Amino acid sequence: MDNRIGELQVFLRVAEAGSFSEAARQLLMTPSTISRLIARIEARLGVKLIERSTRHLALTDEGRLLYERGGALLADFDAFERELAQGAGTPGGTLRVNASVPFGTLALEPLLPEFWEAYPRVLVDLSLSDELVDLYMDRTDIAFRVGALTESSLIARRIGVARRKIVASPAYLARHGTPRSIAELDGHNCLAFNFRRTAPVWPIREGGRILDRMVTGTLLANNGETVRRLAVAGAGLARLGDFHVRDDMAAGRLVEVLPDSGDEEEIHALYLGGPLLPQRVRAFLDFMVPRLQAFLRRGG
Repeated sequence: MDNRIGELQVFLRVAEAGSFSEAARQLLMTPSTISRLIARIEARLGVKLIERSTRHLALTDEGRLLYERGGALLADFDAFERELAQGAGTPGGTLRVNASVPFGTLALEPLLPEFWEAYPRVLVDLSLSDELVDLYMDRTDIAFRVGALTESSLIARRIGVARRKIVASPAYLARHGTPRSIAELDGHNCLAFNFRRTAPVWPIREGGRILDRMVTGTLLANNGETVRRLAVAGAGLARLGDFHVRDDMAAGRLVEVLPDSGDEEEIHALYLGGPLLPQRVRAFLDFMVPRLQAFLRRGG
């Protein structure tokens, strides 16, 4: 194993002590071990560092250079370790967070200014995408996921439940009529997503069960915000989370249809976990989770 830092520490102690025996006493080593370590450094560097005599040791020019530069290097390393140790108690550094576009925009972003007031040293690297990310490959610290979880070694912290609603604008319904049954969805323009499945599917509650129903329409989008905006514009029906459309429904821009057909999806915060979880990750979760839970409880 490469232990150049340890060898450098031994060399510095020898240079300061002035003898192998005194350095060995201070380091609780034998003089012969000290001598071998110094010889190994000299062999690796290809230079003589210490002139030896029966009475004293003297540093060569190369030895004095190693003593000065090596001492500065170890001082910098010690300062770096102290900085890391302090950071373990005081959250700081870069925190990489991933969330869906709607959840990130409506739930996470409004909370960030308050979070930074409490933790000003944390840089939040926020990526919003409705596509699922690989926490390992994308070096993501925390991902907020909507929907069923797959088996993995990740730690999941439950946020709450989002109820999916089928909505449309009053203008669209005035032109095309309001569907009164699941079967009538076949006659409507259903705005859907282009990920997770090879064909557009809406999970819909029917007869007490959640069934995957094929839908057709003129839009396949990779995020819920695009679907919401086009639904508000009167392009068609959309299936979206209650937290995503609550403001539009309150303002009358969207109305719910087939209210008994909505299903529910759980929302979790996923992270790698472990006994050495960075304080910035723990602080972000402890700050955000109760506030996000309150956000979801407000309903749609």
